[in-house]
Amino acid sequence: MQFSVAKETFLKALQKVQGIIETRKTMPILSNVLIEASSGKIEITATDLEVGMKSSYSASVTEDGKITVSAKKLYEIIKELPEEEIFFSTRENDWVDLQCGKARFNIVGLSSEEFPSLPAIGGTGYLKLNSATLNNMVEKTIYAICQDETKYNLNGIFFKTTEEDGKICLKLVATDGHRLSVSQSDFSGDTGKELSNGVIFPKKGIFEIKKLSEEGTGDIQLSFSDNNSVIRKDDTILIMRLVDGDFPDYTRVVPANNDKVATINRSGFLHSLRRMSILSSDKFKGVKLELQAGTMEISANNPELGEAHENMEVSYSGETTAVRFNARYLIDVLSVVEDDEIELYLKDELSPAILKPLNTRDFLSVIMPMRL
Repeated sequence: MQFSVAKETFLKALQKVQGIIETRKTMPILSNVLIEASSGKIEITATDLEVGMKSSYSASVTEDGKITVSAKKLYEIIKELPEEEIFFSTRENDWVDLQCGKARFNIVGLSSEEFPSLPAIGGTGYLKLNSATLNNMVEKTIYAICQDETKYNLNGIFFKTTEEDGKICLKLVATDGHRLSVSQSDFSGDTGKELSNGVIFPKKGIFEIKKLSEEGTGDIQLSFSDNNSVIRKDDTILIMRLVDGDFPDYTRVVPANNDKVATINRSGFLHSLRRMSILSSDKFKGVKLELQAGTMEISANNPELGEAHENMEVSYSGETTAVRFNARYLIDVLSVVEDDEIELYLKDELSPAILKPLNTRDFLSVIMPMRL
């Protein structure tokens, strides 16, 4: 195999797959990236058997072929090469020769025969999603994904289409048992049975979808085959195994009778929480919110460090009520909302609270309180 390619192109190709590369070394070949050269292009493939990615890039191919090389080491080498064309070739013993300017590298490769093949790409047609919209929806839910690997059905984001007020909308839902986030957007076109029933995309795959949606302006195309999802954008294909499990009925978690409602300036609330959370620790991580007519007191008390109080004006006319939350949970929500004002719905100190933007219906978060 022999080809030449611009350093910028090669670097981008290798950088794109770094998040997929298997780091646990259960199978050495999974630490490698598969490079295939033919017909004026190179194809870069990486997989950890759960998530796989293949991308195509223009190159000047002199001799067709394929080889696998350590993804991390090759990326580190290419990153430090001068801004010149890179000449890549292989020998019969699976060694790789790299030349760029006056720099030369001879590195060990592994035969492409050992590299696992990606699942066959089938599916029943592709659904189109706007990249910017999908990125925004993922941003508003990804922080609530459960980090406990034993709760495998919560280790991802639930995608489901529903009909509301005569319109089809796509909902993304994530929860870790202490908080829940729901983001939604209008959806046009055929939803397909998979989205109608709901599917769970794995956490690692979600991070790759997010990165893909941030590149360029093209639409994301989505399809399903067996228990796999196929995501296409431009010259990149992302294939991942869906989480095999049932997502809990999140609608039961959303309180319906929280009658104490406060309208709060988002930016002021966020900065106040950040100040209060300076005193938090693993043991003392709560902040107390005390609401009374027209005002909210935010306080933190950590016997190991001290205490802090801050008052801010809010729109609230209900009875005095106090509730304690994990400061990080509130900060995570406020950090992804763009609106100037948010609404906080409370019932009592032991019931879950709802946080959502004042003027839009595309997002809400449910947060469990801490005991006072």
